[in-house]
Amino acid sequence: MALFDLPLDQLERYAPDVAEPADLDAFWAETLDEARTHTPVERLEPVSTGLALVETWDLTFRGFDGQPVRGWFSRPRGTAGTALPVVVELVGYGRGRGLPHERLLWTAAGYAHLLVDSRGQGAQHGNGGDTADPVGAGPAAPGFVTRGILDPHTSYYRRLATDAVRAVDAVRALDDVDPDGVVTTGNSQGGGMALVVAGLVPDLAATMPHVPFLCHVERALAITDAHPYGEIVQFLSVHRDAADAVRRTLSYLDGVVLARRAHAPALFGVGLRDTVCPPSTVFAAYNQYAGPRAIEVYPFNHHEGGDAFHSRRQLEWLAGVVPTPLAG
Repeated sequence: MALFDLPLDQLERYAPDVAEPADLDAFWAETLDEARTHTPVERLEPVSTGLALVETWDLTFRGFDGQPVRGWFSRPRGTAGTALPVVVELVGYGRGRGLPHERLLWTAAGYAHLLVDSRGQGAQHGNGGDTADPVGAGPAAPGFVTRGILDPHTSYYRRLATDAVRAVDAVRALDDVDPDGVVTTGNSQGGGMALVVAGLVPDLAATMPHVPFLCHVERALAITDAHPYGEIVQFLSVHRDAADAVRRTLSYLDGVVLARRAHAPALFGVGLRDTVCPPSTVFAAYNQYAGPRAIEVYPFNHHEGGDAFHSRRQLEWLAGVVPTPLAG
C-alpha cells in the first residue's frame, strides 16, 4: 500500500476537534458502577501447559453486567510471594485468547500477564476463544462493530470496554500482583481497548496502544473502506437513516475523547501505510493524549506496524516506566 494519508509533518500536528457527548463521563460512571457491584474474580484454576518456566491459570472474571469473561493469567514460575507488575493484554478483532502458551513475551520479561478473551469473538483469526456474549442485538452487518450500534447502551463495544476495565479490577484482586503496576496493551481492537481503559481507569501504571482501532471514527469512515470500519459503511449503506445514531453511539467509544482523560504514561505505535486503522486516526488520539506520551512511527508498514521490532521497543520502554523486580 502506498502512502495515502496526511504527510508525517501534518500528522504530528493533527489534533482535530472530535466532539464528545455531554454525558460521556456520567455514561461510563454508571456503566462501571453497575459492573463493579459484582465481585471481580469468579474462578482461578491452574492449567497444565508443559512449560517449565511459566505458571498459568484459567481466570474467569465478571465483566459487563457481571457476565463471565475468560482469560489466561500467567507469571514466571517460582515467583509466589513476589508482587509483580502485570500486563493486561487485549486482543485484536476476531481473535480470542487462543492457547495459553501462545504469548509468553511479558512473562519472559518478568511480568505477570493476563491475556483477555473477547466476548463472542475468536473464530476469525488465531486459535479460538472461550467467552460467549449472552446479549442479543438488532440487525447488524457481519462482524461485531455494528452490533447494537444504534444506541450507546446496547453497543457491543460498551460491553467489550467494560470487560477490559474489569480485567484490570480482576488482576488487582489476585495475590502477588502489584495493584499499582497494572499496564494495558494490545494491537488494533486490543490497542483501542487499551486506550479506552487508560481513559476510564485513572490510576493505571502505563498503557501501550498499538495501531489502535476506534480512534477519530468519523475520519476513518471518510478515508477507508477496510474492515472493521467497512462494516460500519456496509451497515449505513442499508440503514441510510441511521448515520446520526451511529455517530452518537461511537462518540462514547472514540479513543480521541478518552485519550483526553488518560494520564498514565503511554507508548503508541503506528504504520503510515495502514488502511485498517489509518495513521491520522492514531495521531488524532496521540496528539490529544493527556499524559506523558511517545509514539513509534513505521513509515513502510501497514496494519502490522512495527511487529516484533515494536515488541522490542515496548520491552525497552516499559522497563523504564514500570520495571519488574525480577529484572537483572
